[in-house]
Amino acid sequence: MRKIIIPFDGGNFSNGAFSFACNINEKNPVLLTGIFLPAVTYTPLFFFPSAFTAPLYIPVKEGVDEEISANNIGEFKRLCDKNNIKYKVHEDLYDSALPQLTKETRFADLMIIGSEIFYSNITNGPLEYLLHALHATECPVMIVPEKFNFPVHIILAYDGSESSVYAIKQFANLFPELCSLKTMLVYAGDEKQTIPDEQLIEEFAVSHFEDLTINKIPGKDKDHFNEWLAEQSNPLLVSGSFSRSDISQLFNRSFIIKTIKDHKTPVFIAHR
Repeated sequence: MRKIIIPFDGGNFSNGAFSFACNINEKNPVLLTGIFLPAVTYTPLFFFPSAFTAPLYIPVKEGVDEEISANNIGEFKRLCDKNNIKYKVHEDLYDSALPQLTKETRFADLMIIGSEIFYSNITNGPLEYLLHALHATECPVMIVPEKFNFPVHIILAYDGSESSVYAIKQFANLFPELCSLKTMLVYAGDEKQTIPDEQLIEEFAVSHFEDLTINKIPGKDKDHFNEWLAEQSNPLLVSGSFSRSDISQLFNRSFIIKTIKDHKTPVFIAHR
């Protein structure tokens, strides 16, 4: 049984995050832990690197009362009971909410982030802060839009780096029930170069993914990849943690952010 955590702020309940967890639970039961943060903006979570490493005072948003937060906790419990999901609730994290969330990720297999606030924040916010925050988590992260169809197509972003291989391993270990879906391992690089360690990555991938193809696309044009991704049927993108690999310049620090922002595609991110 996997332990999955979903952070909610006091004024918002993410149906997208819960829906994803519910779908996973139907295939293989999970322990779902709702982390109910104060009624605060998610901005410090994603845009201040220190948020995950030191106690931080977080002002409560005006206009969000305790009744709304209590109702969200009640809704979480009700939906878990309705869908036969084993669950826990963690709340009252007001004094050091974000450092506490970091500790929660240490003791979890996966964190699902499903708030539309995430997408609105990354539209204009500094990428560096977001990258620091995601890197500070101690378990893989699944970023899920509020409205989406459950994935039927897995895209494995491979650039030959240790980070990209590690993410593929983590996904395969966490979601064996999804490894039977149509899967494409995508390498983006110089057309004149061969796929790095092609035989080795193919041997590994075919041992975990039942319906695998390998595709090589030009690695100089991020927009081309995003256009290609938009044409895929209900994809889920698996990515390492913003690799700076010299092998491929497509799957770099800003690529994954643009992918999330442009298409609101479910994205699985893992790092050591």
